[in-house]
Amino acid sequence: MKKLVRLVILGAVLCPIISIAISCSEEADCSMTARPMVNCILYRVDPETQYVENDTLDSLTVTAYGTDSIIINNQKKVHDISLPLRYTEDSTKLIFKYSRTKSDTMVIRHTNTPYFLSMDCGYQMKQAITSVTCTRISLDSIYIKDNEAGIYGKENLKLFY
Repeated sequence: MKKLVRLVILGAVLCPIISIAISCSEEADCSMTARPMVNCILYRVDPETQYVENDTLDSLTVTAYGTDSIIINNQKKVHDISLPLRYTEDSTKLIFKYSRTKSDTMVIRHTNTPYFLSMDCGYQMKQAITSVTCTRISLDSIYIKDNEAGIYGKENLKLFY
């Protein structure tokens, strides 16, 4: 009888400990599900030497065209930016405002490919840039360095001013 009582007490103590250990070991890692962004670095070409140099804008506001979404709100001393792409469309139109009277429009065309990550994390979207166009008020040109939007901060677009 004493052995049975000891077995019951031991089971009562070990059962919660084992169940906690098992439940924690199978925890889902959804850290890779951050939203992919298009990372842009600003450049300029020195007119005298023709060398490409990093550039900095005094002020920049970026908004999504046709919405009230403000992506960057009057940021000062801008030398790089991260921009989201739309999941529901194959193009993203952004307005770059440098001052009250000066702005450029950029249209990024891209593909959206959903892929299954896991039961716990669900679906994620792979987004690849196919082309970029812009007005040329302040922005001179855009070069696509890497077309795959990502979460690691790798440079996608070179913006030349």
